[in-house]
Amino acid sequence: MTKKSKKQLWKLIFLLGPFLLIAGLTAGLISETWGAIPLALMIIGLVITGIWLVWQSQTNRWWKQRSTQAGTNALVATLAVFVILGLINFLGTRYHLRLDLTENQLFTLAPQSQELVRNLPQNVKVWLFTKNQNPQDRDLLDNFRRQNNKFQFEYIDPQARPGLADKFGFQDDGEVYLEFGDKKELVQTVNENERLSEVRLTNRLQKVLSGKIAKIYFVQGHGEHPITPAKGAISQAIQALTDKNFTTSALNLAEQPKVPEDASAVVVAGPQQELFASEVKALQDYLKGGGNVLLMINPNTDPKIDSLLQEWGVRLDNRLAIDTSGESVQLGPAAPLVTEYGQHPITKKFGNGFSFYPLSRPLEITPVPGVESTPLLKTKPYPSSWAESDQKSEKLEFNEGKDLKGPLTLGVALTRKLTDQTTPTTSPSPTTTSSPSPSPTTAPTPTTSPSPTATSSPLPSPSPSPTTAPTPTTSPSPTATSSPLPSPTTAPTPTTSPSPLASPTPTTSPTTANNPENTKESRLVVFGNSEFARDGLFEQQLNGDVFLNSVAWVSQQDQQTLSIRPKQPNNRRITLSSLQANLLTLLSLLLLPLIGLATGAIIWWKRR
Repeated sequence: MTKKSKKQLWKLIFLLGPFLLIAGLTAGLISETWGAIPLALMIIGLVITGIWLVWQSQTNRWWKQRSTQAGTNALVATLAVFVILGLINFLGTRYHLRLDLTENQLFTLAPQSQELVRNLPQNVKVWLFTKNQNPQDRDLLDNFRRQNNKFQFEYIDPQARPGLADKFGFQDDGEVYLEFGDKKELVQTVNENERLSEVRLTNRLQKVLSGKIAKIYFVQGHGEHPITPAKGAISQAIQALTDKNFTTSALNLAEQPKVPEDASAVVVAGPQQELFASEVKALQDYLKGGGNVLLMINPNTDPKIDSLLQEWGVRLDNRLAIDTSGESVQLGPAAPLVTEYGQHPITKKFGNGFSFYPLSRPLEITPVPGVESTPLLKTKPYPSSWAESDQKSEKLEFNEGKDLKGPLTLGVALTRKLTDQTTPTTSPSPTTTSSPSPSPTTAPTPTTSPSPTATSSPLPSPSPSPTTAPTPTTSPSPTATSSPLPSPTTAPTPTTSPSPLASPTPTTSPTTANNPENTKESRLVVFGNSEFARDGLFEQQLNGDVFLNSVAWVSQQDQQTLSIRPKQPNNRRITLSSLQANLLTLLSLLLLPLIGLATGAIIWWKRR
């Protein structure tokens, strides 16, 4: 064998080094297990390659050649590129980061959805009973899963796993179910025309997590907006509340002069006629007992609830709110466009979003001890907005002395601690009667709640007696002589000393039991408009969010995720008339080619 042939043989042998090294790497990456075979191949390949490099360096001094240095530099640069790409892929897999450049963040979960999923107490799984895995639906579910590994999803072929389909009550292809512990909830049915909705999925997730259903009563009987589909109804708002795990019911306070005990909140939406005094009293008692009320009062109406609002420091202005800033988006001056919101849980995430309120009245807020108020909706300052007193004028303009300059408050949220309502009125000495009920023959001391008294009977008298006379005491007691309170069946036991026999016991408002779950504070939200929540306007801009968030907050469902609205891409289409379309066609197909041809001809002529 010649020297040349031996050299070629050694070269072939040394080529096994890179081959075995690549084979070991490939085997390990594909099998995803770095066992004995991949490691052995890699070690043998590295040894052979190393021997070849040492032998070449001793025989040829090739590392000093310019070509070797250039090749080494190129190899190092190539390896560096591969290492950088590998690190980028590793970091991308380990730490997911997406950049949503769409104007409305169409491919990013709403902050409410992110917060809900990140705080999952235990595993939640979404089951999709369909063979077709739509990329849009899967991308949405992947977004949810990236927030928390406790959120999982799985596509199921109902024909291949009929037992699982029966477990969920499967009926139609495309049904999506949510499972949380032993709870199962149908989210929606997806098909070619309707994709999986983030709003529905988040609302159903909130429903199974809370396990609590709040009941909202809507007062009816005075021309309020109907809660079932009809002209001027708020049925879309009712459906949205149902999707958020609320139950709704009509309430006629004229027939039932007391708010039901299971009420989480009462809504009065746009009454056209006045409420009876007994109905207003029922609402007042409900609020004093820890209840929650949402009032939506339109202009040019007088529901006779001034006494209720006065206790909270709110006054309804009879003027009409005018806002000229909405004319740029084709809203009339009587439909204020609001972009300024108060720092409150109802509106804190609205930013500079739009909501509008056709035919609104301003609210005047006066500080009241024990009541905390936060304006929710503010119009723009004057001269963009003002409160118009002459609503019949053909030309709306500000009149000094009659009209009110903006900014105007169109909505307010108020809270009052129950201690402000239930603190007893103390007296210097307790009374010596057996009943807290006053006799018709005496003038009772005017108080907002019964005064604590030391009585001889633990049970109050159900009604006063007109014939029973108080028994005089043997010693002059100021309370016994000035305000005797007899029992209808027994006379009070005479006392020989005005000294108290028992310490006064504080009493609470008789309506405290109306809502035992809300025992910390009463909440009231007042809007000078109700039209923003009716069908057709509810889904416009942030109108629905204002209503849903107000109901969620006023019902003291603090654990509820506040409203999120579907994200829709902005319509950027250009609408052209027939003349404009024909002109554009002529420009693109005839004029522009002629300009190019003429330019080419001129250049050719000059060069010629």
